[in-house]
Amino acid sequence: MPKKTLYLALSTVFFAATAQAADPSVEALVANRCATCHGAEGHATSPIFPSLAGQNREYLIKQLQDFKSKKRASDTMAPQVADMSDESIAAVAGFFASKQAKTHRVSDTDLLPVGRYIFTKGNSWSGVPACTTCHGENAAGSTNLPRLAGQNSRYLLSQLKDFNQRIRNNDNEAMHLVASRLTELEAKAVADYLSQLP
Repeated sequence: MPKKTLYLALSTVFFAATAQAADPSVEALVANRCATCHGAEGHATSPIFPSLAGQNREYLIKQLQDFKSKKRASDTMAPQVADMSDESIAAVAGFFASKQAKTHRVSDTDLLPVGRYIFTKGNSWSGVPACTTCHGENAAGSTNLPRLAGQNSRYLLSQLKDFNQRIRNNDNEAMHLVASRLTELEAKAVADYLSQLP
């Protein structure tokens, strides 16, 4: 076997072994710090917590960094990330981003068409823009914006409330305006619609 081929083969084995060796530490970090609320696979253990499975990696990194710097306020999350390195934060974000998101059943299916309408077209009468403008047609988000599809409806409602009351102010300023213009019914309809999207 030529030396170059042997070197490449050995390098591949070494990097694969290194990656496998890193996995248990990420899994231990998730088990010890994340799983109680967010689930071992990123599926929240309660509707008041966000599901992280399938969430955009870069978005998760930003949120964890914001919790660490206290730019995003949370008495629960700040101590969980206080001593985490940038590498650990990136590893945890990558772990959850690689997991499969789940969908949720909706009790009042009559609200779904209202939620779909607001999400795709907005409400021109109250000045609410279409959510698809930023979050995409399938609510998958982008590098910097969250995936909303399959998220817990109750959690989404709590975040809209926090945006409206300026409790959450580490993200896009546009969300303050959007949240303030949604009626309670519209917010519930959008949250339910998003929660059942694959």
